[in-house]
Amino acid sequence: MNVYDFKVKTIEGKEVSLQEYKGKVLVIVNTASKCGFTPQYEGLEKLYQQYKEQGVEILGFPSNQFAEQEPGSDQEVKNFCQLNYGVSFPLFAKGDVRGESAQPLFNYLSSSIAFGGFDMNHPNGKMLQGFLAEKFPELLVGDSIKWNFTKFVIDREGNVVKRFEPTTEPAAMADALEKLL
Repeated sequence: MNVYDFKVKTIEGKEVSLQEYKGKVLVIVNTASKCGFTPQYEGLEKLYQQYKEQGVEILGFPSNQFAEQEPGSDQEVKNFCQLNYGVSFPLFAKGDVRGESAQPLFNYLSSSIAFGGFDMNHPNGKMLQGFLAEKFPELLVGDSIKWNFTKFVIDREGNVVKRFEPTTEPAAMADALEKLL
């Protein structure tokens, strides 16, 4: 099994197979518009512009699952991303990314590679760890997605090869991407 076995809905509501991305290096990320990590949209778009000609695709999946930080409709999310961050990479329909209601793709991703902990050197690392421990301790259990902007890197054969937690800025993923190109 690999990511090509999944079908997802675009932000416009069209069902697509991830087979459409066969042969590309993918970054699959759960996103939110009202999160402390929302500025990562800018970094993701920079990565996309830098590497898209070499075969990198970034796939954004909005989710309202973490403290309701993505309350808008799919159209509102799309408009927000384009107007505020110039996002041109593909966005998909809003949905859950952990638990029983999670999109199957995200259950697969989080079961494929373990949670590696937050970067405590990141300005928000200790804050996020403490916030989750106090308010949502159940989120820290297991390998499921902990918060918005968890990023999974997929190789050209559809295999999950790397996981970056929200405390990893998109620019720090460049080396991992280049090794797969």
